[in-house]
Amino acid sequence: MSETIAPAPAKTRTRERAALAGLVTTVVLVVAAIAVPALTGWDVRAGSFPPLHSILVLRIGPGTPAAMLLAVLAVVYAPRAMHWSWRRLLAVVYAYGVAWMLSLATVYGLDGVGAILDRTSEYLGTARQVTDLGQTLRIYIEHIPLDSADNWPVHIAGHPPGALLFFVALVALGLGSALAAGAVITVIAGSTAVAVMATARRLGAETYARRAAPFLTVGPAAIWMSVSADAMFAAVAAWATLLLAVAATSRRFVAQALVGLVAGLLYGYCVMLSYGLPLLGVLAVTVLLLARAWRPLPFAIAGAVLVIGAFALAGFAWWEALPVLQQRYWDGIASDRPGAYWTWANLAAVAISAGPWVGAGLGVALVDWAAHGTDDDARARRRIALLATAGLGMCIAATLSQMSRAEVERIWLPFVPWMLLATALLPERWRRTGLIVQASFAIVVQTLFYTRW
Repeated sequence: MSETIAPAPAKTRTRERAALAGLVTTVVLVVAAIAVPALTGWDVRAGSFPPLHSILVLRIGPGTPAAMLLAVLAVVYAPRAMHWSWRRLLAVVYAYGVAWMLSLATVYGLDGVGAILDRTSEYLGTARQVTDLGQTLRIYIEHIPLDSADNWPVHIAGHPPGALLFFVALVALGLGSALAAGAVITVIAGSTAVAVMATARRLGAETYARRAAPFLTVGPAAIWMSVSADAMFAAVAAWATLLLAVAATSRRFVAQALVGLVAGLLYGYCVMLSYGLPLLGVLAVTVLLLARAWRPLPFAIAGAVLVIGAFALAGFAWWEALPVLQQRYWDGIASDRPGAYWTWANLAAVAISAGPWVGAGLGVALVDWAAHGTDDDARARRRIALLATAGLGMCIAATLSQMSRAEVERIWLPFVPWMLLATALLPERWRRTGLIVQASFAIVVQTLFYTRW
């Protein structure tokens, strides 16, 4: 009988071609997003260097040498780290990730860790003024419109109150300074990679979780993770997804129910953190499909409904706030940001945040998704491919919604690590080169641009 499965060299060549196609597509997209406004004079309302919400400013600071050292360490030690024990690997991924974020942030000194959180458009200033939480929730919606008296600052108006409550809690705990809040966000954000890796392992793809580890920690996304509440959103989303994977792969009904319920509680809190995070439903359904288990679903839904319902009973009904928020959005700068540019340039912005090698990985993910192999490795690759394409799908859905014109290098942080899982599917030499590119790219971006987040 003739062999119907392509030999390993042929598979490698196919994946290398797919990786190259994905990388070229990503680079062309980013170059076009930079060149079109620059060459045409098109004002797309996003600072001086779209598609990033940024200003071109050369900066070398105290964190620069540390970032360069950490980049070298990652390139040298990543190959052997993949063979460490699972717990040791997770511990190093977490510690290294936090160190990498802090090194990039402190290119601007300690101000780089949290000073942006002190801006009037951010949450922290308002959080310090909250004295009656119940009253805040009851009046929350009426202060969203731009023409309302004492309307909320941009970020509070643009998000459900879960984000504000997080900062209110920090203030209550004595962590209300910008530096302390930034440090807390960084510590939380460092756990995102751990949760994403653990999810992949729980779904039967430990080898690929290990291969993805360097790319989940070393890359330009860290630039926004020390200074943005969205990094905290990403961590909550990742842990919710891990818990759903645990519930879906558990054999005991009690575990399926209880862990599924807790996953739902976290997903529900995600809905209360950002109007865009109901898109996590794409990821949640993908996890259940991969696990071939639907028993946790009603419990997860129940958990989410409990959170959303609790906020509604306290005075904030998400479904009533959404149309008010949409009107505020179009009354603001969004109406001046051309959809003809941002609908596709958003994808360039998130590619800069994730790093160019995300395109190479996604190219291979599309190939592995369509592959028909039935051995264990083929199934593991397909699981990773589906998780990664779910991440891409959430980005595409978000940009098509027209509710995310610009700033998505920050806003879409919850989707980025799932796309980066695709880098694990790359051939070995592509991974070696990619890690160098990702680390170097992050340092260059932080050195040349003040990202304003």
